Amino acid sequence: MRYSTALIAALAATASATTAPLPKMYTLEIAPGETIEVTEEEKFKMIDEGRHFFDITEFKDVHAAASRLFAAAPFPSTIQQNCAVKELHKKINLDRIKEQLTEYSSFHNRYFNSRYGVQAAEWLFARVNEVIEESGNPLATARLVRHTAWSQPSVIVSLPGIIRGHTVVTGCHLDSVISNDRGAGRAPGADDNGSGSMMNLEVLRAVLSDPRIADGDHRNTLEWHWYAAEESGLLGSQDIFSQYAALNMQVMAMLNQDMVGFKGRDGIERFGLVTDFTDPAQNEYLKLLIGNYTDIPYEESLCGYACSDHASANRNGYPSSFIFETPFGNHNPRIHTPNDTIEFVDFDHVFQHAKLTTAFMYELAHATFA
Repeated sequence: MRYSTALIAALAATASATTAPLPKMYTLEIAPGETIEVTEEEKFKMIDEGRHFFDITEFKDVHAAASRLFAAAPFPSTIQQNCAVKELHKKINLDRIKEQLTEYSSFHNRYFNSRYGVQAAEWLFARVNEVIEESGNPLATARLVRHTAWSQPSVIVSLPGIIRGHTVVTGCHLDSVISNDRGAGRAPGADDNGSGSMMNLEVLRAVLSDPRIADGDHRNTLEWHWYAAEESGLLGSQDIFSQYAALNMQVMAMLNQDMVGFKGRDGIERFGLVTDFTDPAQNEYLKLLIGNYTDIPYEESLCGYACSDHASANRNGYPSSFIFETPFGNHNPRIHTPNDTIEFVDFDHVFQHAKLTTAFMYELAHATFA
């Protein structure tokens, strides 16, 4: 039997249509234990709408925090390292933060699957290694964490303590995103989250300069984290904390710094202390640090489920907190646009976050956890 050319073409088109691959589906956790399946386009639309979620497509085996056995240890009830912390505050250099943020925000974007995003992470890794080398600390190490499902790596610095099993973490995300133009559009991300990333880098420099830290005379291991792909569903921090949980690592405390460079639309300067999906005991400890080590107050705030990287620690059973630049709703209106640039970053406000973060890391470096 012979077939016409037109019929053969029609049959081929039908076969092609029926065998075309279905779009990849992503599993998003939008509330504890509540998941939805979406396409990539639907996922990015949710991001553009400001909706928070975990993208658990690669992390479906991670159990809810309630099933974990990592119990939060009591936090200190008093300030114990006042003189040393205030000496470290004198070493925080705002001009250096500004210089480095200028360069960091000059990358076209830091999107997690763009070459710019990879280059920015590698640039940060190089700066981190410079800080460690300049400190001369033989114990501090940095590693570039390669993830299997996306291009951009995360960065981790580890400084082992005498009690190697107890770890204190300060973290921030290193990527940036622009709404409706992923991967190609200009996304300087100076405040979101270049401000937190460069502030954490300066805190690392300050803490490593301390004589006791240089001698290894601190009880707990300290880690500085810079997470890839936060803007796409907390991917980098999920990967890291799910691995830590699988290895039964004891993270005693985690402080997230996501945006630290804007005083607020109302002009009233204060920290936003996020109280939902965070650890209440650690939040009370942060209030103690704020009162003793910073020059501004705090205001309690809510940010919703999976709003930033502290949520990945929380979901894996680790105590975590989130100090935001201001209460939610009062924050920088330019984020996720090409206008999130350095001229709108308030470095005096960055300094307040640096003072708090330095106190958090140094006080807990020497704290005795039960």
